Amino acid sequence: MGPTASAPKALGPKATAPKASVPDRGSRGAATLAKGLQLILLLVLALAMLLPLIWLVSTSLKGPAEDIFTSPPALLPSQPSLEAYQRLFRDNPMLGYILNSTIVSGLAVVANLLFCSLAAYPLARMRFAGRGMVLALVVATILIPFQVVMIPLYLLMVQLGLRNTLLALILPQAATAFGIFLLRQSFAGVPSELEEAARIDGCTPVGEWWNVMIPAARADLITLAMFVFIGTWSDFLWPLVILDDPRLYTLPLGLQQLASSFSLDWRLVAAGSVVSILPVLAVFIGLQRYILPSASGDAVKG
Repeated sequence: MGPTASAPKALGPKATAPKASVPDRGSRGAATLAKGLQLILLLVLALAMLLPLIWLVSTSLKGPAEDIFTSPPALLPSQPSLEAYQRLFRDNPMLGYILNSTIVSGLAVVANLLFCSLAAYPLARMRFAGRGMVLALVVATILIPFQVVMIPLYLLMVQLGLRNTLLALILPQAATAFGIFLLRQSFAGVPSELEEAARIDGCTPVGEWWNVMIPAARADLITLAMFVFIGTWSDFLWPLVILDDPRLYTLPLGLQQLASSFSLDWRLVAAGSVVSILPVLAVFIGLQRYILPSASGDAVKG
């Protein structure tokens, strides 16, 4: 019989897997305590932000016989009533104010998105002499407050015959330096391969802008739309200067009419303020899920 094969001998001590480090109870307790304190701080800040809104809604729901200046203040109404909202729409042309604000804000958003994106595209993707200087001048205009250009803008609107028209409220918001800069930065981050692919497919520069840049900058376009809508909806100074016809008043001017020279009904003012806030909240809640980091995948889908 031939020699039998012997079992191989171990060459060294048996290797053991390194033990995973397990955090001790003290470090885990400290981490839990830190998260708890952070959560409490965020809740306190959120409550501080929501308290004025809660107080506003509570005041608008208090009944006519209820004192709104009690001490200590009562946060919740003891006799909830919609009487203030009924008087608000019965005694004031609120629907007209809301319609005017909706028209002005909606057209301002559309014009801003169109003109700012058209201006931002060549500044981001085209090469021409003086491009940096043009961009610097556009950004520099952000530093100029509106009060500086308000009088020349008013005189221009008067010469154009646009005083006491809704168009005079839309034109100053048709394009903004902030919108051009925001979309320029968004367009500059789009991969050049997408543009090259669009050119190979036969796209013109306008086609590249529409089929590549606009889908890729969707999140920034929605962000700009929200800024323009909120700013135009809540604008008070420029409509006050350019409008004299009460039929063309926007919602902020209409709310100002609720405070007369001889009496002031805080329930009515609170109800009007709640009505003016609701569209802004609706726009934000409806569009917040679209506010995502811009991705080239949107352009590919488009």
